[in-house]
Amino acid sequence: MAKKKVMVICGTGVATSTVVMQKLKTFFQEKGLEANLEQSKVSDVLNKGDQYDLIISTTAVPTNLQEKVINAVPLLTGIGKEKVFAEIEKRMNE
Repeated sequence: MAKKKVMVICGTGVATSTVVMQKLKTFFQEKGLEANLEQSKVSDVLNKGDQYDLIISTTAVPTNLQEKVINAVPLLTGIGKEKVFAEIEKRMNE
């Protein structure tokens, strides 16, 4: 199976996406999942979102890309994070 391309985004590509990126790296390592991860800002998704298999976001994303998006806010709050991690793992294994 080829490595999936995953874009991790927030409004500016700095603060919350950095926190989520670190949590994802740990999660992927623990689960033995391999991916090409890229951290970015939401405006970049308009230009290159279609190049990614999965978009993990802490902010709103254009509706034409919604099928690829997983809401990562629970990874910041801790409330519902298990469900988000389960969805990420499921999509990574598709």
